[in-house]
Amino acid sequence: MVRTLERDAAALHRALEASGDEIHVAVSRETAELLARLVDAHARGERVLVTAPEVTPNEAASLMGMSRAQVRKLIDRGALDSRMVGSHHRVSVESIHAFLDAERDRRRSALADLAQLQDDLGLTE
Repeated sequence: MVRTLERDAAALHRALEASGDEIHVAVSRETAELLARLVDAHARGERVLVTAPEVTPNEAASLMGMSRAQVRKLIDRGALDSRMVGSHHRVSVESIHAFLDAERDRRRSALADLAQLQDDLGLTE
């Protein structure tokens, strides 16, 4: 699989060296599916990020939209997986995604509970 991706990347780079607005290149189905997902996301206006499997706390803070201090608290509480590289933390990007997904679910549940409470109290129109 890795060799296929490396071969496809090399073919794409060679094709991009040619002049013109369009390129034609043969790539594996796996690469074509990956490119289609990336282009679809970009067309929807979504941000497409390519990251390493681990990031620094500063990078994690940027990805999560919070301060480095908040990320450090999450690391200390065990809410984010991290490891030490010398005296520096590296945060698992998978754990960032898992945390953000869980946080989104928690917020949805809290909003649903709040909406139900408003209905129960007759505060909705």
